Amino acid sequence: MKYFIGLDGGGTKTKCILTDENYNSIYECTGGPSNFLMLGTEKVSETIFNLINEAITNSKINEDDLEAVLIGTTGAGRVNDANSLKETFLNYSHQKNLKLKNFFVESDARIALEGAFSGKPGSILIAGTGSIMFGKDKNGVIHRVGGCGRFIGDEGSGFMIGRKGLIAVSKHLDGRGNPTLLTDFLRSEFNIDDLPTLITKIYKENFDIASVTPFVIKAAEENDIACLKILEEESDELTLHVKAIHNLLKEETLKLSLIGSTITTENLYAKMFQEKINDLGNVKLQDPDYPPAIGAVIMAKNLS
Repeated sequence: MKYFIGLDGGGTKTKCILTDENYNSIYECTGGPSNFLMLGTEKVSETIFNLINEAITNSKINEDDLEAVLIGTTGAGRVNDANSLKETFLNYSHQKNLKLKNFFVESDARIALEGAFSGKPGSILIAGTGSIMFGKDKNGVIHRVGGCGRFIGDEGSGFMIGRKGLIAVSKHLDGRGNPTLLTDFLRSEFNIDDLPTLITKIYKENFDIASVTPFVIKAAEENDIACLKILEEESDELTLHVKAIHNLLKEETLKLSLIGSTITTENLYAKMFQEKINDLGNVKLQDPDYPPAIGAVIMAKNLS
């Protein structure tokens, strides 16, 4: 029997799953974060090694039967960065006397796509702090839309909604814009009650701009005009992502899976967006077949 390990790495934790070749779970565990662009490749290599070692030890499989390991993680979207982590980990594992037949590094979005459709064609839209969309066509070619970052992209994301909300508040406080309920929410939630305090929070205290998004949605749900406008604009932007990937995949019906609490939980923004998707008429929303860690296993098996 051949075995595979898939790892789903993020900014707060890394999930590890050991499966057989039929994707049956043998052992699962969780470790620390694996954003190597923030933590460094050495630190993340240690985390990866500890998870692999735990899975092998506790499942009592023979190390030689482990066919491949693949991690999909934050920061691995560029080949050079992914190769840097791969090289560091292989050196680290060699020092620890762990010899793997195959080890691969991919982006977290890539493994999410594979898991969502069991390796088959489809598309995923990720709208968290940032936004990006990936699709796989019938020839296995991967297409990408968005993901240009907060300065020239991330439309429809928590960052963009929060940023526009803060702009509305700054205009209100400065006498250049209409009143908004969001000003009251910032006062009660973040102790921001005037423009100097807002400016200090943003430019000196590294304020989490995306953290404002739930309050933009809350204000919109109470019919706040400024916040309703923001949600309309940003849901339109996400719809443009979907139209673009549909054109690239050239499928009659686009299979789409959504990732990120902003567009998957019950809230006004998610409802707005999903209604616009339904109005397109040729997009089928569906839940992911498997979580990203199994997507990593699917990729590991295919690549090996």
